[in-house]
Parts: sequence; C-alpha cells; structure tokens
Amino acid sequence: MTEQAVRPEPRRKVISNPYLYRLQRRHFLLFDILPIIGTVGALAFLAVYPFGLTELTLLLSMWLLTGLGVTVGYHRLFTHRTFKAARPVVAVLAVLGSMAGQGGVTSWVALHRRHHECSDREGDPHSPNLSGGGVKGRLKGLAHSHFLWMRRHEYPNIAHYAPDLLKDRMLLKIARLYHYWVLLGLAIPALVGGLVSMSWAGAVSGLCWGGFVRIFVLEHIVWAINSFLHMFGTRPYRSRENSRNGGVFALITLGESWHNNHHAFPESPSFGLEWYRLDPGFWLVRALAAAGLAWDLKVPTEERKQSLRIVKTPAA
Repeated sequence: MTEQAVRPEPRRKVISNPYLYRLQRRHFLLFDILPIIGTVGALAFLAVYPFGLTELTLLLSMWLLTGLGVTVGYHRLFTHRTFKAARPVVAVLAVLGSMAGQGGVTSWVALHRRHHECSDREGDPHSPNLSGGGVKGRLKGLAHSHFLWMRRHEYPNIAHYAPDLLKDRMLLKIARLYHYWVLLGLAIPALVGGLVSMSWAGAVSGLCWGGFVRIFVLEHIVWAINSFLHMFGTRPYRSRENSRNGGVFALITLGESWHNNHHAFPESPSFGLEWYRLDPGFWLVRALAAAGLAWDLKVPTEERKQSLRIVKTPAA
C-alpha cells in the first residue's frame, strides 16, 4: 500500500448540501422573518390592548437576559474562551443565549470562529466588504452581512471549529434542545403578561413585546455589529480586517460595539478595554468573578495594547 493511499483526507472546514440549505431556510423563516411579522402584529395589537409598564418591563428584561446570554455566553465564554466559569453559570448562559433565537450554541460558535478566521476575506460568512466598490457594492454588502447571508451559506464544520464544545456533554444537550429554549423564551413573557393582567389579551401582549419584539430588536442589534461596524466607525487598533468601534452604541449592544477592540484582542473578556468605556457584558463577567463564579480573565496588558495601537502622525 502506497503512502498516498493511507494518507487521511484533510478535514473539511465547511459543509454544503441541499439538506443543510433547507435547514437554513427554515431557520431563516422561523427566527429571522417571523419576529418581523410578530413585531408588526405587536404594533397592530396596540389598537385593542395598550402598551404599559408590564410590556415595557418584559421587553427590557428579556432583551437584557438573552442579550447577556449572547455576548457573555455565546461570544466571550464559548467562542473565545476569555474566562472560565462554574458549571451552573455555563448552563444558564447557554440557555439564555439559545432563547435569543440566533442558533444553537455549537452552530453559533463555529460560525463566529470562522468569521474571525476569514474576517473580511473570502470565506467570511457575513462580511459587508466583499460585494464590490461604489455605492451599489456597499449597499449590497450591508444587506448581505446584516440579513441576507442567513438564507443560505456554507456551514462551518463543527468538528473542525468547535471540537471543545463537542466534548462537553452538557452543552451538547443544551444545543440539541435549542428550539425548546426559544419556545421557553416566548412562553415566559406570555405567562407573565397573562398572570399580571389575568387575561388572554395580556398574555398575547406579553408574547408580542417580551417575545417577538424582543427577538427582533436583539437580532438587529447583533446583526448591525456584523454589518455597519465592519464599514463605519473608529479604528484605534491594528487588526487583519476592517472592524470598527461604535462607542455611542456601547450600552444598547452590551459592549459589543467596541468591535475593533474585540478583533484586536479576541482573547479579552473586556471589549471596552478601559474602565471608562461602557461594557455591560464585562460588568457581568467581573461580577461573576467577584462572586467566585468566574476566573482566569485574560485582559490584555498595557504593553500589549500599546503594541497594536494605531498612532496617528500629525500632518506636515
């Protein structure tokens, strides 16, 4: 037997087939299009049931919980391993991230790791900078990276991009129950709304605002980071791609809008990097660390930050 015959084939980084495309279209319709329809329905429902304190509380609290599940759990902990956490914290963050409706934890992590590997180059699943120049190319790129890429794309091989998650039986079980967690994220605000008002109309209103509108708002906040912050904003640090900071959006993105900082230092649980830069995701990580529930926070040193800082030279 020759050496060529026994040499194993290299592991494929991405997988593309009609079955996966059908799953992607189904997810796109259920979790990307349906929240838009649900948001329109919520606005129409105002004609028969007013938006009150209960709806506002459900919208904000469910957005905050699931948003932290994405930024602290899916992104900082599971994708980049920027800190370690106690197992109950790991489980809660994985469930909250799943309730956001942006995909199961293993798929999300694999996609995001491929994004960092190929960012703004061929193979990046959602770059806005690969659709040509000019106004038309930029608009096409923004539409693709913000929304349209999810209809159909190459699926990253989880065995290649997330082998660490495949070894975690608890996370695998949570990932397999992804659709149930999304339903739970819809059932909780519906139940609370119904109990507070003691009416079916209150339950429907809670479902609309704490469920569909909350998913719609959080999705577009996250997608705007993929699209607009790879095209517009400030760039204080050198990185391989065109990532930008949008500090004015730091609170509403829970710190994710410090996007250039993150790409320059993906190992850091702090995206703001400095104490005066608002980063609610890192506030939670620090609170967990203070309680002994998180540890091994890999914050970059001042020397490392200075080594990548872009120094602007004054004009002659």
